Amino acid sequence: MSAPDFWQNRISADEKIKRLGILRDLVARYQEIETGIAALSARGGSASGGEKSFDENLYYETRRKFRAFELEELFKGKYDGQAAIVSVYPGAGGEDAEDWARMLGEMYMRYAEKQSWKVRVIDDNPRGRVLELKGQYVYGYLKKESGVHRLVRISPFSPKKLRHTAFALVEVVPDLPAVEESKIQIPESDLKFEFSRAGGPGGQNVNKVETAVRVTHLPTGITVGARVERSQQQNREYALRLLKAKIIQLMERHHVAELSALRVKVKPEWGNQIRSYVLNPYQLVKDHRTEAETSQVDKVLAGDLDMFVEAEVESNR
Repeated sequence: MSAPDFWQNRISADEKIKRLGILRDLVARYQEIETGIAALSARGGSASGGEKSFDENLYYETRRKFRAFELEELFKGKYDGQAAIVSVYPGAGGEDAEDWARMLGEMYMRYAEKQSWKVRVIDDNPRGRVLELKGQYVYGYLKKESGVHRLVRISPFSPKKLRHTAFALVEVVPDLPAVEESKIQIPESDLKFEFSRAGGPGGQNVNKVETAVRVTHLPTGITVGARVERSQQQNREYALRLLKAKIIQLMERHHVAELSALRVKVKPEWGNQIRSYVLNPYQLVKDHRTEAETSQVDKVLAGDLDMFVEAEVESNR
């Protein structure tokens, strides 16, 4: 960085600095694993009978870090190393579906916190929650969470305490580099903008101007929103960036070369679910693609997603 010509190309310099940061983090994580293994090997001697003491917490923490290294070797996708935008939308199920979307959003926030990722809520309203998760390989870890998630439980909204089924759609897209975003040019005629106040129900945080932005891509029905920034223009730019990320992902998934050929809309309803969360009459979370399952529903909803995420990443082999 001290070389005279290092800053002549700012884009190249930024990429090199970013790469240096990644390498430094990689070395630090490797050293943490080495230190953990050495500490576990050296534990000793004070237990009765001369047996070595065992630090279970250190063992599981070191194993978790090593496991992360193993999984990241499988991340070969173009955007796997990027941060990610996670959107959760209610589907069929009325109030239960809206509550289910909220629960899923909280589940992913808790999972992100366990991974030490940075979390920012971009949009949060009854029509859906949008989260920005920043960290290494976030998209690689979460991209297979995209799809319909099904909930079965005794509805808290049912006066007769009946069992209801609700659906929510999870979408995970990479936080695209600027160069990728610039590849997509969307005609204004294909966009519908809606504006609203970004604040809550009352108090100092209520905006007197309509800064929140919601934009719909009319050909596909994709809708995104942003309300976290202070100005309407900033939220508009963020919403368009998120929309482009979703469109690029959709084009790649359906092998479409031209934006005009893209006409796809996924419905969160029966027959499309990738995972079921049953809270009643028994407790079970089951992924219908990998067959991974557990009866510890509360732990899963509290962000313990390692079993399902790792099963999906392993399927890339």
